[in-house]
Amino acid sequence: MKTSSEWSVLADPTMAAAKLAPHVTPGTAVRAMEPMARHTTLRVGGPADLYVEPADEASLVQVLAFCREEKARLFILGRGSNLLVQDEGFRGVIVSLKSPVFERVEWKDGRLVCGAGARLKTVAVTARRHGLAGLEFLEGIPGSVGGALRMNAGAMGSATWDRVEQIRSMDFHGNAVIRKPADLEIGYRHCEGLRGQIALECIFTGHPDSPEAIGQRMLEHSRKRWASQPAAPSAGCAFKNPAQGSAGKIIDELGLKGLRVGGALVSREHGNFIINEGGATARDVLELIGLLRERVREARALELQPEIEILEP
Repeated sequence: MKTSSEWSVLADPTMAAAKLAPHVTPGTAVRAMEPMARHTTLRVGGPADLYVEPADEASLVQVLAFCREEKARLFILGRGSNLLVQDEGFRGVIVSLKSPVFERVEWKDGRLVCGAGARLKTVAVTARRHGLAGLEFLEGIPGSVGGALRMNAGAMGSATWDRVEQIRSMDFHGNAVIRKPADLEIGYRHCEGLRGQIALECIFTGHPDSPEAIGQRMLEHSRKRWASQPAAPSAGCAFKNPAQGSAGKIIDELGLKGLRVGGALVSREHGNFIINEGGATARDVLELIGLLRERVREARALELQPEIEILEP
């Protein structure tokens, strides 16, 4: 992993895009100065120097080679559901695995083989169709398989890595490897074993049940979620739950629901959600995160840790 002093700035993103484009497969999107507010669920964020959606793995390898050659920073974007891109944007290359090759979800030998770009809702719905239980909790998480693996995303008492049989990932030199969960350091809302790796696909397992029973549990999860979570744009839970209890409950008990900075607001439905009421900036969100941490620290002597990933410019 390079230090900030070893990164170079792409002096002319438009020229950099033109330099990369001939080396990737047709169908690969390469765009300069792409506003990241278009690609995050919070709908804030300035432009990335380069934004790339590789059409296939060969193109991804070429993008990685380009980043090494240019000494450019690289960030792998999921569905942008747990991410805050700052107003200054990102000086480097953002890669999103949104092409059909990476979005596939296939039923094979009683398991689901899923590309890293597959939507979690698609995974849950496909599992239901084939009578595979245990993946119902993924239905309401607005992210991708790759992001869920990296963050060990969870809901309804379950977590992503509970259902993973194996993954295939690629390092930043383009070398792919298959690993089992036991080979990785997996924790609460993170997977240290994927640091420096790009998830390409994984195999999900579960246990058999009727599609009707699975569908009923998914419906119950959905009702529970929407009864307590906001529909407005957000990045999901703002903070990890501390050992002392639920971050959302603590914020609620301190009367901090409805606290606002600019267009950013602590949701009145759920204290652990910061929503964009319209016109919010990343600076608004960051100030509100800081204010919440300060209030909780003063009142409860607790240090809330952000669950949202804050991308440095």
